Amino acid sequence: MSDNTLTEKKCVPCEGGTSPLEHDRIDQLLPQIPGWQVDDAGKTIYRRFEFKGFYKTMAFINAMAWIANQEAHHPDFEAGYNFCLVNFTTHAIDGLSENDFICAAKVNALLDQ
Repeated sequence: MSDNTLTEKKCVPCEGGTSPLEHDRIDQLLPQIPGWQVDDAGKTIYRRFEFKGFYKTMAFINAMAWIANQEAHHPDFEAGYNFCLVNFTTHAIDGLSENDFICAAKVNALLDQ
């Protein structure tokens, strides 16, 4: 499965009742989203993006928000003048789902434009 495959997928609703991804599946998906890391608990993927100035940071955040709304899967993030730290997790299952990786791939694709 390539990164293009993740960017072509759509998130599926997750209201719980499913298990978080196993570590071996996370290890398979992580190389498909360059720059992202998994937290020590294996429940969150995150990446810090850096920009040249506030306007570019905000443009990125707005584009990320559009993706999140399209996928109905929303990140947690922190932002400052020239950075944005993005975290994806699936709160309903207290861990990672494929949705997190789909959204991370689509966020990465914003920078490939």
